[in-house]
Amino acid sequence: MKQLFSVGLVNNILRFLSIQKKEKMSTTLYPEIHQYLQNAEKDFDKIPADRKIELKKIATHIREKLNVDKNVSLIYICTHNSRRSHMGQLWAMAAAAYYNIPGVLGYSGGTEVTAFNANAIKAVEEAGFKVSKIADSTNPHYDVYYSASASPVVAFSKKYTDAINPHNNFIAIMTCSHADENCPLVTGASLRAATPYEDPKEADGKFNQEQVYNERCRQIATEVLYTFSLVSE
Repeated sequence: MKQLFSVGLVNNILRFLSIQKKEKMSTTLYPEIHQYLQNAEKDFDKIPADRKIELKKIATHIREKLNVDKNVSLIYICTHNSRRSHMGQLWAMAAAAYYNIPGVLGYSGGTEVTAFNANAIKAVEEAGFKVSKIADSTNPHYDVYYSASASPVVAFSKKYTDAINPHNNFIAIMTCSHADENCPLVTGASLRAATPYEDPKEADGKFNQEQVYNERCRQIATEVLYTFSLVSE
């Protein structure tokens, strides 16, 4: 069992590295995602001033990395890498494509391994992403597409130190308070920033479950998009 997992892990790492190459500037988003982000742009004025300060800090660092290295890696980090960090990763790739910013690589991770939550998957699907399961287990692997002309994001729960993620010269973005408090130092990060979001897990099994997940997805999309709008200026 251990040997099979090891072989599977190696194969997934090789596959991930092969598809996470720099995307062309001509990447065209799915119409549903493009429309979703057009609507999200209208909500920039609703982002609190204190959060805009942190988002601007991230944008400045992204721009500096792109100017010097021509590429930048971002790891969105949450304790279980099951909901908010995945949303951050996916919206980073979509936002970069929306503003035609090449050289952006989005990743996610946690401090524990669980699984990409089904409710979070449903929320990103409703936003326009196309999700396809590629490996079934207690921690399934998925291909998540945001464009017909771009390689998919390989999504599954992992620690932020997982071999599939960059280990140095990346931007660490903490998407939950627990991870922010328990990871005061993220080894290898050139910048550590915190944009914590309320956990939609609190609505699991409740009457407003779908609404809460969709609201969190929209909030993360809006703030990530705002960040990349500053990069594009």
